Amino acid sequence: MLCVGDDGNIIPYYFINEDFMKKNSILTIVFLLLVGFVFQSHAQAPYKHSIGVTLGTTQAVSYKTFPTDHFAIQLDLGTNYCWVYGIHTWAFELAPNFMYEGRLAGGLYGFVGGGGSIGYNWQTYWWIPREGQNVPWDNTAPYLVSKHNGKAGLNGFFGLEYKFNIPLTLQFDFRPGYRCVFTRYFSDHIFDWGLNFGVRYTF
Repeated sequence: MLCVGDDGNIIPYYFINEDFMKKNSILTIVFLLLVGFVFQSHAQAPYKHSIGVTLGTTQAVSYKTFPTDHFAIQLDLGTNYCWVYGIHTWAFELAPNFMYEGRLAGGLYGFVGGGGSIGYNWQTYWWIPREGQNVPWDNTAPYLVSKHNGKAGLNGFFGLEYKFNIPLTLQFDFRPGYRCVFTRYFSDHIFDWGLNFGVRYTF
């Protein structure tokens, strides 16, 4: 490509951008070296498998595995505390999460990823019929109502994990996400989050 200079002479375009190209090339090389250093120095997973419990917003049996050095899969099966239809309620669900994990310092690792959940939600509460509603009993007497719903969602997955020299790992994670609780006739879409603490045996 050719350009016209201030003196009216035609000069190659690459001379004009020579400094820019040099700086860009240096930055590219530095970036590649840094990426290579990170992957080279943090190339080993903290363990292959772990099993234990997750406590907090989620109360579950937890299993985590590293198919590769940096890629991990965590499965939690248990109950989840959530807010549905304006009521605090529980759900029984399976929550798979997929993450990239790397060592920060010593036995401390950081991870980032995402996943989802699928399960069953139930609510039980006392309800008092309003005057004029068609109920076959005294409309002033409260009675117990139970709602049963399906539940599915998507979430982010961020946190820290510490691997001890013994076969034990501790984990803290934050899970912001979108949830949908549904029946055959209607659904409720909500944004919620969870804070959890995990303890697992590694092998």
